[in-house]
Amino acid sequence: MADLIELKVPDIGDFDEVEVIEVLVAVGDTVEENQDIITLESDKAAMEIPSSQAGVITELKISVGDKVKEGSVIALIEAGEGAQAEPAPVEDVKVASPPVPVVEVKSEPELVEIAPYAPDNKAGVKHAHASPSVRQFARELGVTLSLVNGGGDKGRITKQDVQNFVKQKVNAPAAVATAGSAIPPVPVINFEKFGDVESTELSRIKKISGKHLHACWLNIPHVTQFDEADITELEKFRKENKDNAAKQGVNLTPLVFIIKAVVASLKLFPELNASLSEDKENLILKNYYNIGVAVDTPNGLMVPVIKEVDKKGFLELAGELGEISARARDGALTAK
Repeated sequence: MADLIELKVPDIGDFDEVEVIEVLVAVGDTVEENQDIITLESDKAAMEIPSSQAGVITELKISVGDKVKEGSVIALIEAGEGAQAEPAPVEDVKVASPPVPVVEVKSEPELVEIAPYAPDNKAGVKHAHASPSVRQFARELGVTLSLVNGGGDKGRITKQDVQNFVKQKVNAPAAVATAGSAIPPVPVINFEKFGDVESTELSRIKKISGKHLHACWLNIPHVTQFDEADITELEKFRKENKDNAAKQGVNLTPLVFIIKAVVASLKLFPELNASLSEDKENLILKNYYNIGVAVDTPNGLMVPVIKEVDKKGFLELAGELGEISARARDGALTAK
């Protein structure tokens, strides 16, 4: 029987302790010299640590989440001729070590579909092999590499493999949604009854990402963007015209100018004033500018809508804003 050799963490640079984020081998696995056995990740980079010996892993000394440093023992390996002769009659080792089963899985789509939902048999499933950059890429996309089929050399996972996996999953929700998805369907709305519209076909990328973005919009907390604008000249203009507006019975507030600024922005970026069609194939660009204004009322927050803002002047808009706000507080608004 060959001697047991300790596999240790080599010189990993200027790091005191680095976290183990993935263990790429299991007890009983046959490994080759320079085959990656664990992945470490610091605050700067991820790195894969190769085996310094060929042989059979007899004991693992670390697990995911452990902190290691140079000289830390990773595993014990049985090296030499004895290690190469022993695995042959053992069923589990034969499944884990030869490259042939990996090729068969790639050629049979049925097994590819079953594998992601299997209870992950540690003895028979090979660990995913990918470079640190590919692992980082997969983590950014939220992809579990053990579910991806490697198309590279010796079954290694490439960025293209990860991208293909994501494309398959993005296209899958259409069938899943009808089987009881928690995401509600997009309501059918005839935007033409509010004003003139035009329909433009979405690009291929937007069609692919639309369903995913819809899911994210419903399931991920929204973020508000804050910015600053110098309104010195605007406020000077407002104050100069405030008395004249009051004589006409309207209150010229800063909100009037903000609403007009929103319309100007929407004209510059028309896709912000748009909705996705029911079939998610087209973007409905709206050629009208109806702006909702939040009003605090005794019955709670209400958002009455001022229509065709782009066609109204400051005084007209200020008058309608005051009127609609008063009606909201008095509970006199009607749904249209």
